[in-house]
Amino acid sequence: QVQLVESGGGLVEAGGSLRLSCTASRTIFSLYTMRWYRQAPGKQRELVASITKSGSTDYADSVKGRFTISRDNALKMVYLQMSSLRPEDAATYYCYVVDGRDYWGKGTLVTVSS
Repeated sequence: QVQLVESGGGLVEAGGSLRLSCTASRTIFSLYTMRWYRQAPGKQRELVASITKSGSTDYADSVKGRFTISRDNALKMVYLQMSSLRPEDAATYYCYVVDGRDYWGKGTLVTVSS
């Protein structure tokens, strides 16, 4: 069983920054690709960023150049640094991992005021 807990969401003005964190309860955290998804009201959940066990990253086109995903395997943490935030970035952000099955955190809400 894996537990994922996100934090760091909040209200920010457009153009501002936030850093989201996700902690994973899994002793072999370092073996897994970690992903951030987001879901805005009335919209489908979408993949925002991913980071492999070796640190390779990938981003949705909509956040490239503005968001950075990183991980600390020793702390079993994955981060999402979000900069130049736009109103359309407002959503609940979820941490996700596959370990035999899908695991999702409960999410952290990001609100961007224009």
